[in-house]
Amino acid sequence: MLDGSRILVWCALAIPSVASIPEDLSVLTIRPAQARGHANHGWLDTWHTFSFANYHDEAHMGFRGLRVINDDIIAGGMGFGTHGHRDMEIVTWVLDGALSHKDSLGNGSTLKPGDVQRMSAGTGIRHSEFNGLADQATRLLQIWIEPERTGTAAGWQERHFPRAEREHRLCTIVARDGRDGSLTIGADVTVATGLLAPGDRVRWDLAPGRHAWVQVARGALGVNGNAVTAGDGVALSDEAAVDLAATADSEVLLFDLG
Repeated sequence: MLDGSRILVWCALAIPSVASIPEDLSVLTIRPAQARGHANHGWLDTWHTFSFANYHDEAHMGFRGLRVINDDIIAGGMGFGTHGHRDMEIVTWVLDGALSHKDSLGNGSTLKPGDVQRMSAGTGIRHSEFNGLADQATRLLQIWIEPERTGTAAGWQERHFPRAEREHRLCTIVARDGRDGSLTIGADVTVATGLLAPGDRVRWDLAPGRHAWVQVARGALGVNGNAVTAGDGVALSDEAAVDLAATADSEVLLFDLG
């Protein structure tokens, strides 16, 4: 059983509603892993793609509806104590280990690799998250996306996507219309993930006026011909498609944004 006294509370500063990569710049912009914000609190080692908490960078406040991509490594038995959110769509993707979740709606579960959780904060929700493994670190990506409408009812969904559905392809895990068995979300975004092997090439078509963000969780690949590695992010605008070409075993998340 987790010692409740060891669960620590982590509070974020408000995330401004501005896009940080102007559309009049290059249609493809790489956000290098080592340029991200970084904080090591002992129990939590975290990298911030966009401004968050004590990391503030006016040039990196978000991209389109994306407001947060945090790459968190939580020490065994530690975690985020009960805290609240409002008017934000929060997606959690576990890369390694196990993340236990409890919220004020009465939901409770433990996420493992292949599990995706969507929490709509809406008018308000309180929850806690902690590493469900006492002797092993848990790594996850926590993503905040600005909702289309504020003041909606809070909600929660979770689903497991087997490895076979994610290998050598991009698998839709979150979408506004919940297509292909994905989780629904109150935002104009589609989230897909893939496990790519060396030599794999996959393409994601973008409708006119759409934008994309590719987050490399691990591995190495080309994004529209540009080499990127673990932790890098790539913003794309005014492109017809996102072309991924893996040069190593890789795991990626792709965001198709309005």
